[in-house]
Amino acid sequence: MARPINNIRKLTKIGRSSLGVLLPAEMLRQLKWRERQRLLVKKIPGAIVIRDAKTKRRK
Repeated sequence: MARPINNIRKLTKIGRSSLGVLLPAEMLRQLKWRERQRLLVKKIPGAIVIRDAKTKRRK
């Protein structure tokens, strides 16, 4: 059985005015997310939700 993932992460400065969060590779593998994948970022009270954008696939 997979162990739960509870990691505390830091914000890292990227460039002049952006910040980023590094996510654990194990978590990304479980979600089957890839580099340059389109993600939907939504702000809700007290949190940020990041989801797969589920855009149309190219033929």
